Amino acid sequence: MSGAAIELQGVSKRYWKISERSLLRSLVPFGPPNRTQLWALRDVDLRVEPGETVGLIGRNGAGKTTLLRLLAGVTQPTAGTVVTRGRLAPLLSVGVGFHQEMTGRENVYVNGMLLGLTRSEIDARFDDIVEFAELAEFIDTPVKFYSSGMFMRLGFSVAVNSDPDTLLVDEVLAVGDVKFQRRCLDRIRSLSRSGATIFFVSHSMHAVHLTCPRTILVHAGSIEHDGATEAAIGRYHELMAAADDEHQQGPVRVLQRGLLVDGAPVKSIDQASILTYRVRVRFEQAVDGPGIDFRVFTEDGVLAYSMGTTAGERWRRYAPGDEAEVCVIFHSRLGGGGTFRIALDVTDRHRKVLASDPFGPSFYVAPRVGVAGPADLDATIAVDDEIRTNHTWIRLDGSQPTNLARGRDSA
Repeated sequence: MSGAAIELQGVSKRYWKISERSLLRSLVPFGPPNRTQLWALRDVDLRVEPGETVGLIGRNGAGKTTLLRLLAGVTQPTAGTVVTRGRLAPLLSVGVGFHQEMTGRENVYVNGMLLGLTRSEIDARFDDIVEFAELAEFIDTPVKFYSSGMFMRLGFSVAVNSDPDTLLVDEVLAVGDVKFQRRCLDRIRSLSRSGATIFFVSHSMHAVHLTCPRTILVHAGSIEHDGATEAAIGRYHELMAAADDEHQQGPVRVLQRGLLVDGAPVKSIDQASILTYRVRVRFEQAVDGPGIDFRVFTEDGVLAYSMGTTAGERWRRYAPGDEAEVCVIFHSRLGGGGTFRIALDVTDRHRKVLASDPFGPSFYVAPRVGVAGPADLDATIAVDDEIRTNHTWIRLDGSQPTNLARGRDSA
């Protein structure tokens, strides 16, 4: 396939928002218009090469789904051009493309043909499709009786077994169970290794990080960032925090925040880093003995660390208008690595929350070799007394050292 897999030039998409609906308004042909323009996308330029795996992130209403619908040909741009090359398999929402009265078997054939497969090709792949979807027991049941998870499994299975040149995946994976989500991500990575182009939309920053080396951040209908995934995720959290800042109300207001290493802002760090998180707050009312709760979360919302100041002490009184700087110094001892997010609360001396800042900076910690997950338990695995977790026993050129470690307490 020559040329870009996906190419957009000056693409805009406009919808009309109806401001009122009434019988009287429909009978009166004159008067001011009752609709306003809503631009879902404005002047978007984008190029994705064959074989790239690209993430697409952004807040609800940013324009992600509109962009995917344009790529899938479900809707047409108001302005600009959209070009896709090769066989395209879209997974835009649960149940799209399924006929409710048909059985799962019949829908496999209908969807497979819509994706460009012949009947004989579908015959050859049918057992694999059903096996991957785990629907052998229900394949001859009308799909109107399927759950959303069953819909998603069957649609995904047909799409990935159609040998697509480009796979468009919207948030449909969110309806599957954890086991099937993992299988889907494994299959997406397998398609990517085989040369397929993947366009992956998700609110799970963890899934995007695991899958996509390049990520596009859409904000207010425009591309805010297009580049390395870690930078895109960091910018995403900055926008989330800025939006929260605009709507802050309460006794304490967050003015500034920053994550530093050696005095410089940072997004990606190693295991030996010492980080400083600085937050400047302003007290809108008098607070006696304020406290701080500092937390670090993984991207899927799991608490990785928490620390709070001493509660109940009248150590200082802040008057309305006073400002204070909070400084948290911590180590990046997160051996499993990954993307983490900082949250911080300001409380009174009774632990009542006066200001909550859940979308602080995000940062990426490179994992220690051989370690996965938010914690590093420093485990050791030995087989017949030979340690197999040293991770230094095979050189980069593939040769093996002459002396292999044989346990911490080897004679």
